[in-house]
Parts: sequence; C-alpha cells; structure tokens
Amino acid sequence: MSTAKHSLRAAWAWLAEPTLMRRSVASVLVAFVVVWAVLLGYNFVNYKHTITRDPGLMKYGDAVLDSLAPVTDPAHAATAIAATDHWTNVRRRQVGLLPGVQMHELLDVASGQRVFASPGLQNVVLPPATPQAEPVIREAALQGRSFRIYTGRNARWVLRVFETKRTDSNFLQYNGRALLPYLLLASPFVLLAVWLSVRNGLRPLQQLASRIAQRDQDDLQSVGFHARHRELKPLEQSLDSLLARMRQKVERERAFVQDAAHEIRTPLAVITAQAHVMARSQIAEERTEAQAHLEQAIARTSHLAQQLLDLAALDDAQRPAPRDLDVAQWLRGALAQAAPQAMAQQIELSLDAPDTLPARLDLPALESIAHNLIDNAVRYTPAGGNVAVALRHEGAVLHLSVQDDGPGIPAAEHQRVFERFYRGLGHAANGSGLGLAIVRQAVLRMGGQVRIGAGLNGRGVGFFVSIPLPHSA
Repeated sequence: MSTAKHSLRAAWAWLAEPTLMRRSVASVLVAFVVVWAVLLGYNFVNYKHTITRDPGLMKYGDAVLDSLAPVTDPAHAATAIAATDHWTNVRRRQVGLLPGVQMHELLDVASGQRVFASPGLQNVVLPPATPQAEPVIREAALQGRSFRIYTGRNARWVLRVFETKRTDSNFLQYNGRALLPYLLLASPFVLLAVWLSVRNGLRPLQQLASRIAQRDQDDLQSVGFHARHRELKPLEQSLDSLLARMRQKVERERAFVQDAAHEIRTPLAVITAQAHVMARSQIAEERTEAQAHLEQAIARTSHLAQQLLDLAALDDAQRPAPRDLDVAQWLRGALAQAAPQAMAQQIELSLDAPDTLPARLDLPALESIAHNLIDNAVRYTPAGGNVAVALRHEGAVLHLSVQDDGPGIPAAEHQRVFERFYRGLGHAANGSGLGLAIVRQAVLRMGGQVRIGAGLNGRGVGFFVSIPLPHSA
C-alpha cells in the first residue's frame, strides 16, 4: 500500500513539475481558445450589422415567391406552399440548431383572400400585409414571441414568411458549436508542430547544461560553447562573464589568504621566540625585554586579525540596512577615541564640521572609513604634527577629508596605496597594509569615491571621501 502511495506521489510530483514543453502547449491551447472567441465575436458583430436585412431570410422569401410566379391556380399554390412549409420545418428540426419554427402565409392579390396559412397562424390576429414594390423585413410580436416577417409580392401572390427571431445567446451558441470542430481538427497538427519546435529549440540548452555538468568543480574557465543561435549568445556571454568574475574573486581570495598567512607569520614567529626567551632566560632584564616584544607582537597580531575581519565583512554581499544618525556628532565621538593616542604623540587633532549633520548611512562602512583614515594619519604623523578632519554636506553628497603634515606618500605610490598588504617604504610606523584597502572597499560599498590629495602646510597627505546620500534623515 505504501509503495502504491509513493508511486502516486511521485507521479503527481512529475505532473506538477513545471516544464517549458507543457507551458508552450498550454499557451497554444489558450491561443486556440482566444482564436475561437475572436472568430465568434467577429461573426456576432457581422450578424448584428446585417440583421436589419437578414440576407438569409430575404433570399429564402424571394426564392419561394419566384417559384410561385408561374402558378395561377390557388389550390395548386396552396399545395406548393404547404409542402414548402412542411419541408422547411422538418429540416429545421433535423439540423436542431435554429430556434422556433418558420411559418408561411400566401394571399391572392386579385381577391385579397388568404390562400394558405401555417397551422400556427390560422387562429392568430396578424398585422395587415402592406406589400411594397420591394420585399421588406419587419419585426413583430405574436403571442408573446418575436418574429421577423418577410413580405414580398409578384403579379399574382403576396407572400409572408414568419421566422422566429434568433436571440444573441442562440446565435453565439450556434456559431460557437459550428466553429469548434474546425479548431479541434487543426489543434493536433499545431500542437505537434509546437512540440517539435520547442524540443528542437531546447536541444542547444540541454547540450549547454550537459557540458557544464561534466565540468570539474574547480574549472572556472569559459564555457566554450560557441552558440550558433542568436538567442543563446547572451546566455553564453553571461555565463562566461560570471565565470570570469568568479575566477577573479577566487584569485583575489587566494592571494589574500597567501598574503595574510605571510603577514601573520612574522608576529607569530616573534611571539614564539620571545615566549621561549621568557621561559628559558635566567636574566630578569632579558625576560622583561622579551615580555615587551611579546606584548607588541600580540597587539600587532590582534590588530591584523581585526582588520582581516573588517575586510571580510566589507567583501560580504550582505549589506546592513542604512541607519539615521547625526554624522557630525558621531565623528566627534570617533575623534575622542583617537585623542589619547594623538596626545601621547603630541599631535594636534582638529575637526571642522557643522554642529549637526543628519544623514542616512551604512554605519559599519562609515566606521571603517573614519577609523582607518584617522588611525593612519595619527600613526604616520611625527610628534608635534597636525591632523585635520573636515566634514561637510553639499547637495546630496557627504564629503569627509583627513589631512596631515607627516612624511606624505610619493606620487609614484598613489596608485598602489589602496592595494591589500601594500606598505610604502621609509615609514617607521608598523602597519598591516590593510587600512587603506579597507577604506576603499567601504567607500565602494557605499557607492562613493576616495582620492589622494594634498596634506597640510605643503606637507603630508590628504584623503578625500565623497559619499552619495540618497535619503536624508
């Protein structure tokens, strides 16, 4: 029993799974329904346009009247019209699509007497016949039913044909059923053509999927499919572009891991060596010096690890939601954190900013930018130097600048200072080479720009950040 349930569940899952083939077939079936409705509507509009003359009834009445033209005997004429009346209604019942009955009345022009009347007209008060030179069709109600009445005459006879008026619903029902067989006859051939075209159209996609499935998991080279069809070329180009970006990302990550391993090896070696000295040395001065070196190496390792975590967070595709904050007040707090280190190095730290500057920003990215720029400026500015931070708002752009009067950065190195683990030559301060790389990544995540410019008093270096503000607080 469980096996049967499992089989039914699997069959239902297979039927419920969406496929392009089923979608195409369903679209064709819907198109058939639309075509059927359009044709039916077209016929209905034409019917409503021509109903005032009713060509079918007009032709029928003219034909019967013309066939009676050579008949002069009223008895013969009555017999002929009676036979016509009987045959017409028998045929209408056999077809089964036309509503009601068709009745006839024949009058003698010379005497004005009725020669023949269908059974349904014999005890009914009829409107007077007013034949004109040309046949006419009028509408009238008889015994609660609507009829279309044809009236025509020749030299001998006046003929009236009473036909039950067709309702709109009857017309739509009749023509809808009349059109349906043609569409049903055409549908298998159209569906077969669609099935073949979809199957052949999907074959290149299946070949592409098979080629990708057979690739090694570490193979990020171009697909190399060389699509011949115009519709598949954008897909191939998109896949190749995606693989190229993935190759670049993997190469960056591989280089990043190698550089990080290289950078962290040195402080770890120092920690190992100084720990060995502290454990083995009998001289107090050596142990004290080793402890100082050990603490310095631990601090450097901790700083490097924190910057690696910051950079990894900025590389993450998940971005935090922007927050409303007062950037000026927040920046004052950031400078307060850097003040002790600046005071210890006798560096004057200044801020030029408005009293308040509300904005909606990515706060973690802003923290990475401000802290790293201020830390770099304080770290590399010699004792007695100056570090100036400025904040302003122009239109929809926030401008942040950090300038110092330290040793500066040679123009030849301006293009490389934002590279990961790059440290310029000739600096006494120890750094990981990640601070400016973090700044650039954070600025890019916020959709802004960062550039290098002049420092203070003709010396040093300045970093100028521009961040767009789509929504102000």
